[in-house]
Amino acid sequence: MTTNHVKRAFKYRFYPTDAQTAELSRTFGCVRKVYNMALAARTEAWTRQERVNYNQTSAMLTAWKKTEELAYLSEVSSVPLQQTLRHLQTAFTSFFGKRAKYPHFKSRRKSRKSAEYTTSGFRFRDGKLTLAKMPEPLDIVWSRPLPEGAKPSTVTVSQDAAGRWFVSMLCDDPSVKPLPANGNAVGIDVGLDHLLTLSTGEKVTNPRHERKDRVRLARAQRNLAKKTKGSANRNRARLKVAKIHARIADRRRDGLHKLTTRLVRENQTLVIEDLTVRNMVRSRSLARAISDAAWSEFRSMLEYKAAWYGREVIAVDRWFPSSKLCSACGTLQDKMPLSVRTWTCDCGTAHDRDVNPAKNLLAAGRAVAACGAGVRPQRSTPGGQSAMKQEVSRREP
Repeated sequence: MTTNHVKRAFKYRFYPTDAQTAELSRTFGCVRKVYNMALAARTEAWTRQERVNYNQTSAMLTAWKKTEELAYLSEVSSVPLQQTLRHLQTAFTSFFGKRAKYPHFKSRRKSRKSAEYTTSGFRFRDGKLTLAKMPEPLDIVWSRPLPEGAKPSTVTVSQDAAGRWFVSMLCDDPSVKPLPANGNAVGIDVGLDHLLTLSTGEKVTNPRHERKDRVRLARAQRNLAKKTKGSANRNRARLKVAKIHARIADRRRDGLHKLTTRLVRENQTLVIEDLTVRNMVRSRSLARAISDAAWSEFRSMLEYKAAWYGREVIAVDRWFPSSKLCSACGTLQDKMPLSVRTWTCDCGTAHDRDVNPAKNLLAAGRAVAACGAGVRPQRSTPGGQSAMKQEVSRREP
């Protein structure tokens, strides 16, 4: 990996002036308007079996600005408007590549408020960032320094549901370098009683951030439900709910960052289970706890940090019976109810319900690496099972 090619986003909070707030709010509205109009135009063309690309929507934008009805689009910077058309093009490319669903329209209330500026839309000098159409730089809280000599290539300004303003700067980070290989490998089993259980026997406590603030959140939500829709009181109550949600999300993200960084630094190979979290949260009894554990976010962080630092993440097939398989002799148990926390195999080995799956995942991950299979499960392999499943079948008596 070449360090010059490692791009990293540095996110900071800032406090805009009244004029900057008004300008950014207008920009957010125009970005949403242009995105929705371009999506509507492409959808209409799609019904006629025609395809409209980025260049055509860019020409449409130029024509829209010349109309009396949409003349206000010229009052904001053109860079975020062009960027939202590029994002729409990316969304359609993913759709045609069958990697995502059809793009949906942006909602005024529910969609994320953001605007992206490229180098022609901002000026970064002497540690001060000034956006296009603004005479003054943003009042940024520099909670951590940018890499020495860093020059942002893209700046994204956003406002969350709690009313907080953030700016994210994409820069080359030369400090991100592959770590020295250490040969360590670890199996990681996620859970609810313990957030993670490692094949080494270590168990990471589940902090349950949402549960700790559940009483405060419920009280704020009940108060919100009593307010009249569209009133100022309801907006203040909504902000209180959003701030509690933001507090929960911030603490959860901070904990996952610290945990994933430690795991990546300590281990060369990390083996996880390829869980379908989107299906698991459909369970009414476990959805809240699974969402609070944030297994998908944990995996995402683990994968991109492993790519940064030259580590390997192996995802084992979700149908691999890690809980029912004896990690000592390979005997497969018929049943393993969730209520069983410890059990003893016929070979005499006593197992912990959480540690045993982590050991099995590690063994399966090593089999995948040894057989040269991909990190993703191979369910459609013609004429046989995936390498991981073949290895497991060899161990069965």
